[in-house]
Amino acid sequence: MTGFGRGESSNETLTVNVELASLNRKQAEIAINLPRSLSELEGELRKQILDQISRGRVTAQITVQRINDASNALTLDQQKILALEKEFQSLSTTLGRELTLTPSEILTIPGVLTSMEVEAEQALPLIKTSLSEALKNLIEMREREGADLQVDCETRLATAESLLTKITERAPIVLTQYRENLISKLQDINGLDEAIAQDERIIREIALYADRSDITEEITRFQSHLDKFRDYLQKNEPIGRSLDFLCQELNRELNTIGAKANDALLAQLVVEGKTEIEKIREQIQNAE
Repeated sequence: MTGFGRGESSNETLTVNVELASLNRKQAEIAINLPRSLSELEGELRKQILDQISRGRVTAQITVQRINDASNALTLDQQKILALEKEFQSLSTTLGRELTLTPSEILTIPGVLTSMEVEAEQALPLIKTSLSEALKNLIEMREREGADLQVDCETRLATAESLLTKITERAPIVLTQYRENLISKLQDINGLDEAIAQDERIIREIALYADRSDITEEITRFQSHLDKFRDYLQKNEPIGRSLDFLCQELNRELNTIGAKANDALLAQLVVEGKTEIEKIREQIQNAE
């Protein structure tokens, strides 16, 4: 699920800002951007995020700043500068002309100007505090999105349940029509009268068809899955994977009903039901 959260904390020497952004993913993917000197903290911060996020790609941008003036925050490597000056003087003697380094040129040399690195032990408490605040804000935003998702799912579940009712009502009619069509065809072919309906072979054939096309169990399981789905929607815990599994089971029952039902109207109802379940599944693929 998508969301954004921000947290900030500070003490006498440091200010820490944490920004979290999450995108839809089936699994949890965590990317943490830390100052190089604090890279050893990544594992602990990753665990803090995973304790509250089980799905989605979460990017954490963490900045740490000292509360000092620039002179205390930056240092010049004087030994390196003196060594460079000495080399330039030697080169000047060799070339027979004076070579000099300007201050701006000196500052562009890698490693000459460095910032004071923050120690991990010093920064960790502030980072964890800021991260907790950012996670709280992120989760609140995701929960608002989840509430909208729940409304949509409940609407589609109601539609699927309505289609199930129509399937339940249609199933007995299919068997009756099969019996009538079978007897009618035999009468047309053999010129037999209504007594053919009492023929033991016809009764056996109708019984076999009724057994093969019986969808009572599938209807019962489908309704049970719908009820379970609604139960999960009321839980205050990660349910995304459970809902994904239930969508698979709902589709399985509809596929079986479609395979058993030799009837165009039932087939159409099954297609409509699968369409609703697929829409639900697309919605909850990224749900927490």
